[in-house]
Amino acid sequence: MTVQRFSKSFTQQEALPDAAIARAVEIMRSGKLHRYNTGPGEQSEVALLEAEYAHYQGANYCLACTSGGTAMQIGLRTAGVSAGDTVLANAWTLAPVPGAMHAVGAKVVLVETGDDLRIDIDDLIAQADATQARFLLLSHMRGHIGDMERIAQICAARDITLIEDCAHTMGARWNGVRSGNFGKLACFSTQTYKHLNSGEGGFLTTNDPQIAAKAVILSGSYMLYGRHGAIPAAQCFDAVKLEMPNCSSRMDNLRAAILRPQLTGLDANIARWNQRYQIIENGLQGSADIATIKRPAAETMVGSSIQFRLKRPHSKIKAYIKRKLDVGIDLKWFGEAEPKAFTSRYDSWRYLGATRDLPKTKAALDQLLDMRIPLTFSEEDCQTLAVLLRP
Repeated sequence: MTVQRFSKSFTQQEALPDAAIARAVEIMRSGKLHRYNTGPGEQSEVALLEAEYAHYQGANYCLACTSGGTAMQIGLRTAGVSAGDTVLANAWTLAPVPGAMHAVGAKVVLVETGDDLRIDIDDLIAQADATQARFLLLSHMRGHIGDMERIAQICAARDITLIEDCAHTMGARWNGVRSGNFGKLACFSTQTYKHLNSGEGGFLTTNDPQIAAKAVILSGSYMLYGRHGAIPAAQCFDAVKLEMPNCSSRMDNLRAAILRPQLTGLDANIARWNQRYQIIENGLQGSADIATIKRPAAETMVGSSIQFRLKRPHSKIKAYIKRKLDVGIDLKWFGEAEPKAFTSRYDSWRYLGATRDLPKTKAALDQLLDMRIPLTFSEEDCQTLAVLLRP
């Protein structure tokens, strides 16, 4: 198969479903974009979305908000993180995760990422015991889910509150359990490059009624919390409604309108992503210079991006990335010292203060390349990419 250039965009998403467009137009014509702009007995589009996402996730409560990063900030605060508290987090993640911890005034202790791109269990135990931290913000970075039973057990034994960042694992599972159902609460993103697309947006889910009540008030519900779609009993709000500030982080009805039809097709899209991922991964097998990342049997992934290692020195990795860009392939490199676009390494987040050296994480990221797999790519496109990606 001879291919000279790949012509499709790595940032172009599929068009929104016709039902989403039609409903968005109805919302715009109504003028009722604000989530609390409802008449007697009327449920807002956001409230309906919250109920539907809670059902999908298998969680009791759901809050829709402005972004996944905002969901993390609200989640950290409602879980009990105060200024100066130590929060553990895996070192390989994206900037909104340390940004959320910094925003709430946490002292961040980064935990090593292993060669399998998952949190290093031994270092998690070591840092938990050394710091006596009471919180772990676990990012399932690029869809790589750690051993969740073991992680949950470690947290339970040390009274650590587990918060899951599921921006890259919406719809994924570990041993049949949806990602986000292992901790005290979970945060999701509906930013354009995630699994549901509203431009920006996010969810917080939990089974804890006090966390849910605090999160709703904190998001900016005023005293209109009764208009939410997946909330605890009214008495749960009595204890917190005068204690939580208003952060004005509400999702609007327009974004909810375009998300609801997408949610009904999410599982079908997950199957499409995984088929494309498998084609590319299979096509890279057998290359002496490329190593794909082994996925554990317990993980049911969402293959919306693929990571692989190019087993070459830095100078040759840079040359490889340039050659691939010349044929239309947009790759990100997590081993590069300087952050580019959405890609950064833990030592770029200088606002966290001095951090310890993390040799395992550096080694894990040193040759790691990353590529989006939008659903605008056909299966034939993915076969083409597998050929073009070979050194």
